[in-house]
Amino acid sequence: MAENIYDNIIIGAGPAGLAAAIYNARDRMKTLLLDRFYPGGQIINTDRIENYPGFENISGADLIERMQKQAANFGAEFKNGIEVTSLEKLQDGNIKINCGKEEFVARSIILACGSDYKKLGVPGEDKFRNAGAGVSYCGTCDAPFFKGKKVVAVGGGNTAIEEAIHVANFASELTLVHRRQEFRATTILIEELMNKVKAPNSNIKLRLDSVIIAINGDKKVESVMVRNVQTNIEEPLACEGVFIFVGTMPNTSFLKGFVDLSELGFIRCNDGFLRTKVQGVFVAGDCRIGAAMQLATAVGDGVNAAMMTKQYLRDPNWWTKPVSDKIMPCEW
Repeated sequence: MAENIYDNIIIGAGPAGLAAAIYNARDRMKTLLLDRFYPGGQIINTDRIENYPGFENISGADLIERMQKQAANFGAEFKNGIEVTSLEKLQDGNIKINCGKEEFVARSIILACGSDYKKLGVPGEDKFRNAGAGVSYCGTCDAPFFKGKKVVAVGGGNTAIEEAIHVANFASELTLVHRRQEFRATTILIEELMNKVKAPNSNIKLRLDSVIIAINGDKKVESVMVRNVQTNIEEPLACEGVFIFVGTMPNTSFLKGFVDLSELGFIRCNDGFLRTKVQGVFVAGDCRIGAAMQLATAVGDGVNAAMMTKQYLRDPNWWTKPVSDKIMPCEW
């Protein structure tokens, strides 16, 4: 049985999981990555990445292919199409991962299960789902691709307003569509938005009490169909891009009752060492509380979690030590 126990199993083969695998496998840990689909996560749907250090321009698919190959070359194992149903702590301190008919056991776990963007669920959304075709879920990532173009943004929370203001710095015109008359964002963000809307020659417009019911175009986005929820009047709105900022949903439902989850389902951890409440279980990337939801930070999380895993496997007693400026990890 011992030969079937992994030093580390990583759940999720997106950027965070792959980065952790590269570090762990290079340190000669017996490492396994499990993914319910295939390696890549959300970033694999991105056709152009321009803000990842070291690459002026690379596609998500190409970057993931390089990372996967690098991890595999160091000896990491991959099992795709594996749906994890639950985890349990064993009496010997190891963790068992239940996957339907299959089970895996590891001395440590890194949860890198990521999150999914909430979608509008309207016709055309999936067809144009990348910045090159016109639908984006990340203004920080894709705003520069829409420089000088007319775009539409959707949402009313903090992220929606922050991202919309950012995108407006690049777009020639931005129309923010929100289904209510009032925004859910904090007062200071609403005030910043309204000041920009009311400014002379403002390029930000508001379309309140409205929802998008379709995204139209041939090979790229050409317009959206907007419906007023008060009058039910529908009308087209010409644009070259649609930014959807209606939230994210972490892929953590299988972890209920095992680790601490926030009300929205994000995994709670201590920020310094990425430790969850379960000894030997770390978290990395977009599924944790406080994540910046960026490619570079997900990779950084993966590296950090891998380094913390190494510390834990060397000295399990380290787990009980609190995060403080007196405790320096990795000083072996």
